[in-house]
Amino acid sequence: MPERTLATKLARGVGRQITEDSLFALVGFLDKAALDDAKFTIDESNRDDVGVLVSTGGGGMTDIEEATITMNEKGWRTVGPFVVPNAMANAVSCQVSIETGARGPVMTSSAACASGHYSIIDGFHFIQRGEADVIIAGGTESAVSLLTMSAFGRMGPLSSRFDDPEHASRPFSVDRDGFVSGEGCCIVILESEESARRRGVPVYAEVLGGRLTADAFHITAPDPEGDGAARALTGALKSANLTPKDIDVIFAHGTGTTLNDSGEAKALKRAFGEAIYDAKVTSIKSMIGHGLGAAGAQSAVAAVCCLREGIVPPTVNYTPDPEIDIPIVGNVAQEVDAKYAIVNAFGFGGQNVVAVFGRVDDY
Repeated sequence: MPERTLATKLARGVGRQITEDSLFALVGFLDKAALDDAKFTIDESNRDDVGVLVSTGGGGMTDIEEATITMNEKGWRTVGPFVVPNAMANAVSCQVSIETGARGPVMTSSAACASGHYSIIDGFHFIQRGEADVIIAGGTESAVSLLTMSAFGRMGPLSSRFDDPEHASRPFSVDRDGFVSGEGCCIVILESEESARRRGVPVYAEVLGGRLTADAFHITAPDPEGDGAARALTGALKSANLTPKDIDVIFAHGTGTTLNDSGEAKALKRAFGEAIYDAKVTSIKSMIGHGLGAAGAQSAVAAVCCLREGIVPPTVNYTPDPEIDIPIVGNVAQEVDAKYAIVNAFGFGGQNVVAVFGRVDDY
């Protein structure tokens, strides 16, 4: 979004105080698309029952990087006064709360690339427990910088197809060589069924259940056998009172790294058995890159759109890998009469989150 457009959306001076992560969160929210679409206005009558759970994997890393460069070049007196609060991961949700006036539960989950999806499951649980009627949930990330890209490059998960970026993101393909980093923000409005029916508003889908697990294996590499992810899949299905045969579409984490895609495929086969061949599996990272802390929320929105529109977006740049025996929707979108969808998000450190979404026909 052009900087001049941002200026019209932010309160005077706020843009100088917050990190790009918070900026993305505010852009994703203050364009009013999410709340306007939900036909919801936060005011004195409801603000105590509205929560904010917008998460980020990297927090204010880019802000710290810029401040460090400035300090080294020009001295400590040139460091901005908001570097410390900007470094706090919770600044993301707090800024949204401040701008909107939401005074319910405010929390930021930092779970690497699973962060945004954690927020949706946490928001689902807050509403289930009666701690909020409405949750502004999602993920945001602005981590493309010299430091982070250098670090990712040294670590090894980035694609090396620098001369062909359009075809670099290749989830589940035999010639995949890493992910392509993206940036952005994705916000959803979660609301209790009672509140939504009372207001008579359209509902796009229902969160039916979810499960969080850990690999307890490695700080960056996933369990190669997909054990933690498989347990998350099985637990999510159980919490939604569904079986593998009920699932029509799976929005995979699908990063395009050798380790993730292999382990995720094994997890899907372990959790679904032969039923995996009746589902359709896709990864939108092939088209939009890896949104890191925003990725899970991005996939969740794609899944909801799939349930409503009956179209599964493709995994582009796909060349089948004989070692990955799962039904990938490759290169061309497919029509589907989908009632239930699963969304996977897995983060560095072995954090796994799986959510189950159901189509809503009677609103």
